[in-house]
Order: sequence, then C-alpha cells, then structure tokens
Amino acid sequence: MIDIKILRTEPDRIREALKNRNNDLDIAPAISLDAKRRSLLVEVEKMKATQNEISKKIPLMKKAGEDTSQIFAEMKTLSNEIKERDAEVSQIDDELKNFMLRIPNIPSSKSPIGVDDSENKEIRRWSEPRKFDFEAKAHWDIGTGLDILDFDRGAKIAGTRFTVYKGLGARLERSVIQYFLNTHTENGYTEIFPPYMVNRASMTGTGQLPKFEEDAFKVANNGYFLIPTAEVPVTNLHRDEILESKKLPIKYCAYSACFRAEAGSAGRDTRGLIRQHQFNKVELVKFVNPENSYDELESLTNDAEKLLQGLNIPYRVVCLSTGDLGFSSACTYDIEVWMPSYNRYVEISSCSNFEDYQARRANIRFKDEADGKIRFVHTLNGSGLAVGRTVAAILENYQNADGTVTVPDALVPYMNTDIIK
Repeated sequence: MIDIKILRTEPDRIREALKNRNNDLDIAPAISLDAKRRSLLVEVEKMKATQNEISKKIPLMKKAGEDTSQIFAEMKTLSNEIKERDAEVSQIDDELKNFMLRIPNIPSSKSPIGVDDSENKEIRRWSEPRKFDFEAKAHWDIGTGLDILDFDRGAKIAGTRFTVYKGLGARLERSVIQYFLNTHTENGYTEIFPPYMVNRASMTGTGQLPKFEEDAFKVANNGYFLIPTAEVPVTNLHRDEILESKKLPIKYCAYSACFRAEAGSAGRDTRGLIRQHQFNKVELVKFVNPENSYDELESLTNDAEKLLQGLNIPYRVVCLSTGDLGFSSACTYDIEVWMPSYNRYVEISSCSNFEDYQARRANIRFKDEADGKIRFVHTLNGSGLAVGRTVAAILENYQNADGTVTVPDALVPYMNTDIIK
C-alpha cells in the first residue's frame, strides 16, 4: 500500500506511475474520500470539544440549583450527532482502505519505462547455450520417453496442468529442492517450512488480495487460501510486529508447493512443466533497512543466480519495464534460463524490491537505532528457484542423443547416479 501522504500531496506522481504501468485506475474517488474524511474529523473534533465544555457546566449548574433538563437534552442530541459522524468516518475509512489496496506500487526509477515485456532491459548473461549435434527434444518428450514424467495420469487424477513425477523424475525434483535449500542456508538464510494455507489477512498483506483473487485457490469451507508462493506465509511471519534494527537484514528461505489458478493464461505454455496449477518452489524473503534495500536486491538476485551457475545452465538477467512489473513491486529482476525447445530464455525467478509497500499493508516495522523512530521495513523476495522449471531446464540442456539425461555434477550426491536412463 502506498503512503496516503503521497495521495494527498503528490497525486500526479501516482497518476504518472499508473500511466507507466498501463493502468487506467482513476484515483479521484480516493482523493475525494480522503478530503471528506479529514473534513468530517475536524467537524467531529469540534463537536467533541463542545461536548466537553457542556459537560463541565453541568456540575456547576446542579450545584447552583439550576434546571439541567434542557442542557441534558442538548447533550443527548450532540452525542447522537457525534455517533453518526463517527460511523460515517468509519465507513469512509473502510472505503478508502479498500481503494488504496487497489493502487499498485510506484515503480522505482531503476525500472525502465515500457509498455510490456518487450521493453525489459537485459542486464547480463551467463554462459552460452549448448549447440547440439542431434535434434534436441522438449522436456515433456524427454520425460515421457524416460517414463519419469506422466502428464496423462496427472490429468486423470486432477486435471490439466498437473503432473506426476515418477522414479528418477521424482528423485530429481527432490534433489533440486535439497540442493537449493542447502545452498541458501549455507549462504546465511534461515530455513522456514510454512503452512500451505493462509488466511485473507496474509494474502492481503503481500498484495495478492483483493486484485488477484481470481488467480487464487480458495478453500471454500473456511475461507483459507492455498498459497501461490511461500512469499505469502513467510512475509507474514512478521505481520504486525516491530523488528529490532540490529537484526536486519532478516533472511529466510522456504520450500513449498505453490498453487495458482492461472486465470487468463489459456493457451500459454500448455505443455510440460512451465505453467502448472501446482508446482514446487524455493523462495527467498528479506526484511531490510530501507537505506540499503537496493543493495540487498542485488545480493538476493546474485544468490538465486548462484544456483544456475552451480548447475552450469545458461541464463540471463533482465530488469522489468514498468508495463511488465508486478502489482506490488517497485523494481524486479527476472532471471531467465535457456530452454532449447523454446529457443529462448524463459523466466525461472523474479527477484523484487517492494520497498515499504507490503510492509504498510502488513504493518511490519522496525525501530531505527539512529533516531529511535518506528519506520516501515523494506521487503524483498525472489524465487530461489522455481523447481519444476529447473527440472525442465536440466532435462533439455543435459539431454543426450540416446535419450538419456546427464545429471549435473552438483546434483550427483543427491541423485546417487550421474545418468537418468
């Protein structure tokens, strides 16, 4: 959530941000609600001051033997009017908060202005794509050929965009998760194993609600939501808390299954592991001092990159344009892995700085040791990495002419084999 002071004093800054995001939201109703609320508060304060003055007169009138029936009638009328105004203020508070929750974050100056992903800015590349001396296959063909991925039975028992991993396929998925978690914990992240269901407050705190409710899987009988990413429960670990400044940055990593309805994505990446309703992911989450949050973003992105470097899979890093930026993010780096079947780079991680946007929604603060003031932290998160997409990238980049797949050296200790056949 953006600071309401920006709405009051810099509305054109918000309008410009919305324009750069290709978002046609009109903030005039929010400005009007805020002005009406402040006007009502002034009116209520005056009425309460009058009420206090009258209250002071009553004992004196009683002591002097004067009739207080009229003044009590006035007090009752005034009290009823105050209750009505308070109720009106409360209603406006709710309306204004609901509106503010719909305003996306203001992009950082680091985010290039652009209409869509075609205007993302490439930052760097690592390694060169492999040149095959045979006709390379897509990971879904490799997986079914080796009998380690079963898309048909996944569709039978659940539906489209669900997959069953079998044998060395299941072990590969598990090995990737272990490799990711071990690497991150060795780099100073505290491992978290969070719930896979969260309440509405948690989904709202990180920005999934109210805007993206159609993309979420809701548990109908109790109002819980299946998590779309471990970012949600892990960020909300510190909801409504004041953190100690000396403990920042706080760094968490978490494995979880993730659940997404993928509303509006019909026809996109329908084959294979790239876009599933259920998939595994290891997430990185940071709570940091605002003064160095962009240094922390660079560090978090590098931590995610190290995984692909360890697996020796080519990738590139791009900075998302304002038109491709996520709702809650101020700046995002996407890490895109090389996929031979696509003949292009495909997103495998998004590393984002939300600045204080999520912290305001979730009320996550810290006490600044420099001046003793309570301030909002900056939150960051990134995929470290998407597991299914990593498995797909391994199958495609490490495939052999005979249909087998070589296991990357980093995973051999987990797989107990150097070949999938």
